[in-house]
Amino acid sequence: MYVKNSNITLPENPDTIVWKYLDLSKFLDLLISKKLFLSRSDKFEDQYEGTFSEPTFEEIKKLSENNPAFLDYYKSHREKVVVSSWHINEYESFAMWQIFTQNSEGLAIQSTLGRIQSALEYEKDIKQYIGEVNYIDYKKEYIPFDDMFFPFLFKRKSFQYEREVRIIADLSDQQIKINDGIKIDVNLSELIEKIYIHPKSQNWYKKLVIELVSKLGFDFEIEKSDLESDILI
Repeated sequence: MYVKNSNITLPENPDTIVWKYLDLSKFLDLLISKKLFLSRSDKFEDQYEGTFSEPTFEEIKKLSENNPAFLDYYKSHREKVVVSSWHINEYESFAMWQIFTQNSEGLAIQSTLGRIQSALEYEKDIKQYIGEVNYIDYKKEYIPFDDMFFPFLFKRKSFQYEREVRIIADLSDQQIKINDGIKIDVNLSELIEKIYIHPKSQNWYKKLVIELVSKLGFDFEIEKSDLESDILI
């Protein structure tokens, strides 16, 4: 279930458009399982994921001088937090296609913040939160730590192009084994507004996606990428 957190910032407009770029295998897994995958936060490529900036870390070290368990808890907490990343943008992003899809055989799910919030209501056992990521200088800027989600809502400025919004869940109080992550129940009809097919994909691939979606019992609107539009001279 989606839960609001007054400490976490998020665009107020529920019609804010968000995207998820993924390959065909992950997309099919989503449709077949009807579950959204959330990755364990310490499994991301960015080694700073879920960590603190230098000014914050220095403050935490001082606080933990007489209580080493305080710092150890923050380190181990990364293993209990899971994340699904989405990209805020009114339009498709060429950069996102390049980074998150392989061999011109990828897809993009278009949704909105309001749709995501409604879709998450299907999961009854795990609370999820949604927050917009802040991009800062980790050598100079401070990350507050009065909310346990804050380390996971800050990233280095070099990732600013991602314009990321995150679905986050803290599984510290759940008796769940987490390997690479977990899957949560979602209402796919709410979650997915449209599907866009990779701009460099071939016609056979587009037909395959349309056929697979239909055979799995869905009638999502499927578009070719706007980046594929014909050149007008």
